[in-house]
Amino acid sequence: GSMKIYIAGPMSGLDEFNRPEFMFTAARLTGQGHVALNPAVLPDGLTQAQYMDICLAMLRCAHAIYLLDGWEKSAGARAEKALAEKLRLEIIYQSER
Repeated sequence: GSMKIYIAGPMSGLDEFNRPEFMFTAARLTGQGHVALNPAVLPDGLTQAQYMDICLAMLRCAHAIYLLDGWEKSAGARAEKALAEKLRLEIIYQSER
């Protein structure tokens, strides 16, 4: 069935903040009938803490977390995965798809 899936992955220090990878994944999940919760649509200009606050709220709406390759290198994505585990969300790894 349809799931709400939060996309997590590395952004800082990457080209275009890795947005193309997030957008591509969101489009694919949407095409499969899911609701993609995509933090890459947030505007520039917020603080790291504000992004984290918004992202964790998005994550709490989700049934699953989708971890993009390289997520281990991202402190934010590691924190999101830890919360997802606490919330007992399904964990999907891009590299296993």
